[in-house]
Amino acid sequence: MQPTRIVTGHDAEGRADFALQTPLEHGAFEHHPGFVANLLWRTGPQPTIPTRPSDPVVAVESVIPQPGGTIAMMVSFPPDSVMSAPHFDPAAAGMEFAQRLPGLAESFDPDGSGYHRTDTMDYGVVLEGEIWLDLDDGRVRHLKAGDVVVQLGTRHAWRNRSEHPARMFFVLIGAVRG
Repeated sequence: MQPTRIVTGHDAEGRADFALQTPLEHGAFEHHPGFVANLLWRTGPQPTIPTRPSDPVVAVESVIPQPGGTIAMMVSFPPDSVMSAPHFDPAAAGMEFAQRLPGLAESFDPDGSGYHRTDTMDYGVVLEGEIWLDLDDGRVRHLKAGDVVVQLGTRHAWRNRSEHPARMFFVLIGAVRG
């Protein structure tokens, strides 16, 4: 199944119309087999509704939104065993991650543990598979399709301990720490 992003807008007479339609196929990472990240949409701190929208994720400088801004993205996490395969190159994967997901890559702990923390409030929905949300000091939750996580700027890592990919939909909202 090839997912599609459909964006609505308005035609010249002001009627609702389909403005953009693109397949979600460009997000597969070369150096992290099975990892896929599709940026779906982005808004600034004060979103406006355009008459004819253009694609705001074509040239994203950071996937971490400014306070009040948003990023919507779909991510597929391969099984963790991919990273222990002999052909896996963590340095190349890290460089690709930094290039493809700017801003987010810089939020990761430098030890390669996968832990990261952003100044965002995130809504995450498990669409397919299962995944483990790993917080500080061994606090872990096993999540399955249909589960929802509200992530409030905490340090965390995603682990796929299964043998199948897990796919999640995220909305990140830029926030200020209180």
